[in-house]
Amino acid sequence: MTTSEEQSEARTRVHVFRDDALGDHDAVGLAQAIRRGEVGAAEVARDAAARVRAVESRLNAVQVHLDVPAYGSGAVGAFAGVPTFVKDNTDYQGLPTGHGSAAFAPRAARRHAPFARQFLSTGVTVLGKTRLPEFGFSPTTEYEGAEPVRNPWHTGHSAGGSSGGSAALVAAGAVPIAHANDGGGSIRIPAAACGLVGLKPTRGRMVANAQGRRLPIDLVTDGVVSRSVRDSAAFLAAAERHWRNPKLPPVGLVDGPSERRLRIGLLVDSPNGVRVDADTRAAVTETARRLERLGHTVEPVELSIDPHFTEDFLTYWGLLSFLIGVTGRTMGTDFDRRRMDGLSRGLREMYVGRWRTTPDVLRRLKRTREAYAAGFRGLDVILSPVLAHTTPPLGHLSPTVPYVTLIERLLAYVAFTPVNNVVGTPSISVPAASATPDGLPVGVMFSGRPGAERKLLELAFELEADQPFRRLQDV
Repeated sequence: MTTSEEQSEARTRVHVFRDDALGDHDAVGLAQAIRRGEVGAAEVARDAAARVRAVESRLNAVQVHLDVPAYGSGAVGAFAGVPTFVKDNTDYQGLPTGHGSAAFAPRAARRHAPFARQFLSTGVTVLGKTRLPEFGFSPTTEYEGAEPVRNPWHTGHSAGGSSGGSAALVAAGAVPIAHANDGGGSIRIPAAACGLVGLKPTRGRMVANAQGRRLPIDLVTDGVVSRSVRDSAAFLAAAERHWRNPKLPPVGLVDGPSERRLRIGLLVDSPNGVRVDADTRAAVTETARRLERLGHTVEPVELSIDPHFTEDFLTYWGLLSFLIGVTGRTMGTDFDRRRMDGLSRGLREMYVGRWRTTPDVLRRLKRTREAYAAGFRGLDVILSPVLAHTTPPLGHLSPTVPYVTLIERLLAYVAFTPVNNVVGTPSISVPAASATPDGLPVGVMFSGRPGAERKLLELAFELEADQPFRRLQDV
């Protein structure tokens, strides 16, 4: 590679790891440094804000900055003093909640959402809110009339969605951990795109939001994206101390791999028939070989999901867009559904043509849990890709793409993650050891039965210990 080529490649990567109060700590390490008095919470918040300012013009990841973060105020918890961001589809008192949409002017929230309170109970210092695609519908954080969120590993590529702003900031080193939520892959997709850890918990593991409780199938679960497995594990344990669902087995603090060897199912091609690309296939099969070397048993598995699943999930997604169009004035009195973006409008119009099928769609989607459970017979975990192909360039999934073409591209990309949202089961994305030829991360996914977060985290810990995840600052 020539000098000019090296310089050009370096310009496509963005990170702000530096010798300041944050260093290259993950959230657990930074919280420990604060507790030991090696750095102060105010100093950490100041340096994190400076990192965000330094990287924001390149990544476009922040929706709202909080001018006076509540650091140094006696915060307690596993992450006391650790700087972070809340995703802009979750109310944070005093800040507007825009849902990534240009269809209305957001107003300041009067109170914290239930999950925001759970998140704050861990002791974090909130610096602001991160960007997401309109209403979280897209697997990329792009817009019709605004700059996209860019991937810090390669700024010409997507950071994933819908938690793309959070993933971009964490991967670039601006903050060590950030809020994310997942209704069809929106924690796991940006984690895969940005080389992070992204755990989608079991439905009901986190406090529920009011909107989800009113829907026939609550798809969305809150969580975080992080650079280390121990951060995701520590967050889950800390959140559980705030509130624990008595209907689920407790997770507690997972602090490393288990000695138990597992039977792992290998699912390389999607249940909906989409074949994965060569780089993704290589990353998953190489991960399977590593697991076998570590003493686990890996065997091929099939999930006999209803052939209607993809279209049914799309119809349900359309129902959500339709409901937003009907109830949008609760978010802002100036809400105009005609200003929703091309993907949201297309989903709504598609649903209007299919609304009579809603009872059948719901019935088939709810039956997915039976096929999922059958696929796990004799298995502890299923290994699969997160996505059917590697992270696309910006524009490929833009809401400006004609709807019919966009949906074809979207379904050829998001072919694995939605099943866990419908069934309500836990699933985690971790970085594969290999990367694409141009250095982009590739994610692999472990999925489990309801309540199996401990097993997934222990397995992720084992992979991380066997071969530490690639770090952007080391590339």
